[in-house]
Amino acid sequence: MSGFFAAGRYWDIDRSQADLLEQARARLAAAGVTDPGHESRLIWAHVAGDVVRFAALLDQRAARAPLSHLLGYRDFYNHRFVVTPDVLDPRPDTESIVVAALEQPFAQVLDLGTGSGCILLSLLAERTQARGLGVDISDAALAVAARNRAALGLDQRADLRQSDWFSSVSGQFDLIISNPPYIAAAEMDGLQPEVRLHEPTGALTDHGDGLSCYRIITAGAPTHLAPGGRLIVEIGPTQAAAVTAMFAAAGFTELAVIADLDGRDRGIMGIRGG
Repeated sequence: MSGFFAAGRYWDIDRSQADLLEQARARLAAAGVTDPGHESRLIWAHVAGDVVRFAALLDQRAARAPLSHLLGYRDFYNHRFVVTPDVLDPRPDTESIVVAALEQPFAQVLDLGTGSGCILLSLLAERTQARGLGVDISDAALAVAARNRAALGLDQRADLRQSDWFSSVSGQFDLIISNPPYIAAAEMDGLQPEVRLHEPTGALTDHGDGLSCYRIITAGAPTHLAPGGRLIVEIGPTQAAAVTAMFAAAGFTELAVIADLDGRDRGIMGIRGG
């Protein structure tokens, strides 16, 4: 019998796969991981049976490193996206604003704070005649988005550009969409360790009340939207009233709240009048 010590316990490489997975499940469960059995199986598949790598990745996951950082990807909408610590981990809740955007046609889309590119690229993959621009203040995030753009074969239809919101944006679009930093500074300590310790802080919070980015977006969007164009933003579940009021003050009409998979408020949509 042979084995090694990792993550504070002995790993017997002669044990069956089922026994190793049960040992891994127990390890992650003790660390507070929500779905330890499923995640253990994903990690096992990722390492293709390499027990040494399996134990090493479990150690990181037990320390609450995000699963996506260990696997190098996250599935979102209909595609798999490269994920690194330079971008937010795409989440199923964000799919709700993608679905809302696809309910009406668009030819030109602007994604503000594109991060991994998951929103922009998901939209363009579904609308094969559309073109889009994704902007982000982070060059490292744009490099991740470029990898995802290439993987989906969208280099000819998706432009990526460094920009502080609208600062490097010109022209008009018929859809502007964004998942901006909306977590208030006072809420940061309550986030899960995977988010608080491993995702880019600047993509999570505005270091204020969580609403400052919406003020910038609603002020600048009318200039860059064609008449009748739509603005869609993701929000935190308690922000619908405040962000809806900003949309109304900026002249947007037909305002609607978008619900996520759990029925919580997750987005606001409005149409530019005139």
